[in-house]
Amino acid sequence: MQDGSLRAYPLSVKGLSAGVLKDYWYMNVHDNDNGQIQGICCSHDERCLITCGGDGNIFTFDLLSEEELLEKLPKELKVIIPPPRSGLEKEKAVEDIKDPDAGTIEECKQKMEYERKMKEAEEKKNKKREELSALRQDFVFLLQKNQELPKHMQLHKEEFKMDHRIFEELDRQTLQRIQLVREKLAWEHEKQLIGLQKLRTQFQDSLKFTLTVHALQSNHQISTYSLLSVSEKYTQHKKHEDSKWAILKEKWTALQEAEQHEEEILRETRPMHREAEMPETPEVQKPTTRYIESRREKIKRLVEKYDALKAKIMKRRAEWHELYKSKPKDIHECAKDSKEIKEARENIGCYRLKTATDYTLTEDMRISTEKKMMQLATLEHLIYNKKVNMNKEILSLRDLKVSIIDEIKSLVKEVKSIQASLDISEHLPIPLIPQLHPDEVPEKIVEYNSDVLLKFKEEQEAKAELTEPLEGCPSSRAFRHVFLQTPPVEQAGDASAVVTEEAFDMEKAEPTEMELEILKREKIKNLYLQETLIKKINTLVMNFDAELRLLRHKKLKMDVQMKSASLRCITCCEELLILEKLEIHEDLLEEKICAIISEQEDVQSKLKSYLAEIEDRKCEIVMLQEREKALYASFEASLGENNEFADVLTNILKMEVERVKKEKVARKADEENENEKEGNEKPDLKTDEKNCRSEDAVVADFLCPEGCSEDLFLNTVQLRQQRISIEKALAEEKKVAADLKKEYNALAIKAKEVETSLDTANKELEAFQWEKLHRLNELYVVVPLRLHQVQCLVDGEMPRDFSQTLVFTNQSLQYLQKRIVDLRNEKRMQREIHKKAREQHKQLLHDKKEMEMEIQRLEERCNHLMMEKFGRLVDFEAVQAHSVNIPMEKMKVRIMEKEYEHFVELKEWEERIVSLQHQLTTLTRENTSKLHQLNRFCHEKHQLETELESL
Repeated sequence: MQDGSLRAYPLSVKGLSAGVLKDYWYMNVHDNDNGQIQGICCSHDERCLITCGGDGNIFTFDLLSEEELLEKLPKELKVIIPPPRSGLEKEKAVEDIKDPDAGTIEECKQKMEYERKMKEAEEKKNKKREELSALRQDFVFLLQKNQELPKHMQLHKEEFKMDHRIFEELDRQTLQRIQLVREKLAWEHEKQLIGLQKLRTQFQDSLKFTLTVHALQSNHQISTYSLLSVSEKYTQHKKHEDSKWAILKEKWTALQEAEQHEEEILRETRPMHREAEMPETPEVQKPTTRYIESRREKIKRLVEKYDALKAKIMKRRAEWHELYKSKPKDIHECAKDSKEIKEARENIGCYRLKTATDYTLTEDMRISTEKKMMQLATLEHLIYNKKVNMNKEILSLRDLKVSIIDEIKSLVKEVKSIQASLDISEHLPIPLIPQLHPDEVPEKIVEYNSDVLLKFKEEQEAKAELTEPLEGCPSSRAFRHVFLQTPPVEQAGDASAVVTEEAFDMEKAEPTEMELEILKREKIKNLYLQETLIKKINTLVMNFDAELRLLRHKKLKMDVQMKSASLRCITCCEELLILEKLEIHEDLLEEKICAIISEQEDVQSKLKSYLAEIEDRKCEIVMLQEREKALYASFEASLGENNEFADVLTNILKMEVERVKKEKVARKADEENENEKEGNEKPDLKTDEKNCRSEDAVVADFLCPEGCSEDLFLNTVQLRQQRISIEKALAEEKKVAADLKKEYNALAIKAKEVETSLDTANKELEAFQWEKLHRLNELYVVVPLRLHQVQCLVDGEMPRDFSQTLVFTNQSLQYLQKRIVDLRNEKRMQREIHKKAREQHKQLLHDKKEMEMEIQRLEERCNHLMMEKFGRLVDFEAVQAHSVNIPMEKMKVRIMEKEYEHFVELKEWEERIVSLQHQLTTLTRENTSKLHQLNRFCHEKHQLETELESL
């Protein structure tokens, strides 16, 4: 374009789609002066010229080479290019259009076409308007004609409606348009609503209106408290403390839920286990005799009797155990008495003042920044709640006043209606209707209506007229037209018509005696109702004023309490400032004490570990010593009673061989050193002799004495090696135990030092706490007093200096005076109680001695009777417990069952033997018959053979 920018248009060149056009690439793109863009578009095999303009027209031209032109054009066609016009160079060039608002020819054509269409549309609209205006005039004329007709001939407005569906369709279209407008303005409406809400939150919600309620007949009034929001600093701290308790409560509830869940699971699984543990009853039980069953029943009864007896014995033992357990010891002290004694020692006597130098604070009584902040937060919260409750009461009183005013209005209306039927001379004065004061409804200050908006607009217009005169502002008239509506005149006319008709109807003839009597009764009734309603109005007013005065008196008392509470808040703030200044030093002291305590715990843990190691070493030493004693005992046992080599073997057992071996190693090292040195020095003869003797001793040790047993000698040498290793281990253990003892002593000294430093740090902290308390006591506390409350007189006059006086309330002073008398009476009563307790103690000691003598006498008698009857002392519990040997009885029954089973089995076997013997007899008989038959056959054979031989 003229500014050098390019425009992109969706192209569709010669029916080509966008997928084909993406293969083109553009070159030689330039902008003409007329707003058209020209460029050459080339592809792989074709070239074309594309031009486009701001009017949206796009033209394409194919660019062909001479060969392509000759190929595509017919050979007969010849193009004649006309020559250029002569004198073209002398003509003046056309000036370029530089106006940015100038349009192209196409735009001018389109604009003219649009104007033509709009003109035709306006002409059609004007024709329709003329037709509609003519129809309206005809309709108005018909309405006038209808009004001129008599009433019985006039048509109603509903009869003029030709089709009600038209109006329904119009209403529906109107609602649709309204809904469409609302949807279009929804975002803007929400935006403005959020802005209004933010303004209310910032200015109106933070503003706490002060409400004042006035009395109806007097000048008394009562106002609400102006509340301020509670400080977030203290409320957050309180919420944090509350959140801790909430978290602990949640954890406790979660733990209880988990336990309940586990119990439910156990309940579900128990029946399954019971079913699994139930033994299967055998289908076929073994037969038993009546005798065995009777024995079983007898044993069962014995077991039940034994269990009952055992339970009785155990119960008696438990009773004796509880009785002996409840028996107090000789040094027993009653917990209740000791607690009362401790409390009396702490509280009875001379109360030490907090300003005393020896006053010590317990850890619970120490004041910290957190405690003071919690105290201040609680105080502010209580003040806030008290004021809120009082404001609620005042607000309810205002609501009561509003309801009373409404009720008075209704009563006044009734009184006026009653007085309308009475004579003027009989009218009683009607009480005035009370009105609400502006300060009783302060929330209406921020409310608005049409009148308020009109008034505000008039004020704005008046201010604008001072700066710039405005003539004929149509917006104000439109605004007035919207909000101001004139009352209809027809209603007034109708009302006047009704009044005149009633006036005509009331004109009647003279009343009769019955009517006069009725009118008299109605008059009396109306007079009574008038008087009653007026009294009721006065009663409502008086009761409201009484309620207001009572609440006002209550608020005055509360004002005194709130003022004292605010003074207490100021004192707490001053104390908090002092505590915050001293908090750094207190934290350092507490950190120091914590570090010392942690160090003390580490030292104590180390001491315990060292002590345990020392005990372990002592046990090891004792074990080694026992092993050494056992070694010597085994050596003496191996020697026997009379052994002539006992001394020699004992010396061999007690000889130190390990030391000789060490000397050999040292000698070898010396010889190596001597070889390196020069040989000018002379050897020492004494050392050589000693070394020779030690070598001879070692050689003699390893040689068995003549006549001694080889096994005994080897056993002695082996025992000597064991003794040496035991002594070596024992020496090492003793050395380690000594080192541990030294370290333990050093740690014990360190523990004492740590304990001393801890005591010092605790004393420093106590001194700091006393100093902090002293600093807090230096604060001046305001105590509001009246003149009649001051009873401090010096020489009958009130002193000028009250610095040495002590402030007491009358109630506490009376309590102290009464407490003196109570303490005297209590002291006298305690003496009497102590005297009775001593007498009771003496009587109990005497009864105890008598009871012990009675018990001893009964025990001696019991033992004497047992000796006479049994000949010895018998343990009756053991006799009762072991009177019947139940396991033995069970074994007897089991033996009887086994015998019976064996008897049955033996009987079965005997029957089986008899049956088998019968079978054997039959078989023997059959065999005998067979043998006889065989014998007969043999005889016959023999006879036949003899006969054959004879033949």
